Amino acid sequence: MQECAILLLNKERGMSSNKAVNKVKFLLGASKAGHLGTLDVLGEGLLPVTLNKATKLFDYFLEKDKEYVTIFKFGQTSPTLDLEGELTEEDKTLDLSEEEVKKVLPKFIGRQNQMPPIYSAKKVNGQKAYSLAREGKDVDLKPKEIEIYDIRLLKKVDKNTFEFKVACSSGTFIRSLCRDIAKELSTCGVMQRIIRTRCGIFDLKDSYTLQDIENGKFSLIGADTIFEQTSISLDEREFELVRNGVQISDMPCKDGKYKVYHDKLFLGLGEVCQGKLKLLIRLF
Repeated sequence: MQECAILLLNKERGMSSNKAVNKVKFLLGASKAGHLGTLDVLGEGLLPVTLNKATKLFDYFLEKDKEYVTIFKFGQTSPTLDLEGELTEEDKTLDLSEEEVKKVLPKFIGRQNQMPPIYSAKKVNGQKAYSLAREGKDVDLKPKEIEIYDIRLLKKVDKNTFEFKVACSSGTFIRSLCRDIAKELSTCGVMQRIIRTRCGIFDLKDSYTLQDIENGKFSLIGADTIFEQTSISLDEREFELVRNGVQISDMPCKDGKYKVYHDKLFLGLGEVCQGKLKLLIRLF
């Protein structure tokens, strides 16, 4: 298999991201595997899995935008803000219309400070928030600035239950969005389902299930596809210098970032500054 590749996995509901990645690693016989943005156990959909040397791309990809289809049920909630927790509240008198819900959605477009869920992987003094919450300890989380680019009501699924499409920045908690919309509607809410449909440049329609992979019905993506920069190619002398960690000082190109190749081998992302080339991400 390719030494530096990405597989787009359609993760099933009920499986952790780490378990899904390890399954892909085993099926493909990869030496290393990771993912480009975790999905909750109850989350499903697009999970880009990095293979072998492509695992070095995590930090670069961390801030990419996301898109989700999600279902919120208003008038109910749980400590986890999803169905992993036991339902603790229920407003049996609530009967929301589509118009009432649509009316509040524009208030959530744009940059805003969002409080993460207590049951999340956010770190508090070096410990994950959900670990502290499960132990009954105080969880002192801080709000984080996120951005919602678009949120649309797709349809009413059932009484007080609505399906939405959300385009947002990395770091956005859709469970928190459910909580905050519910508060604007003077009620509570719980996220019933979440499907990630986009992650950076990747789309769910191009992904494969674990069954597809088991049956050999999949294809890998070269790691260079996630970079939009212009390509430059190094000759043998230049490649030897880069391979030994030496900057090339006579590059005949403008300052900026470039995809760097030697023959057809993708070396990584480089930056040229005053004629000197330095690799920012080394993938060989």
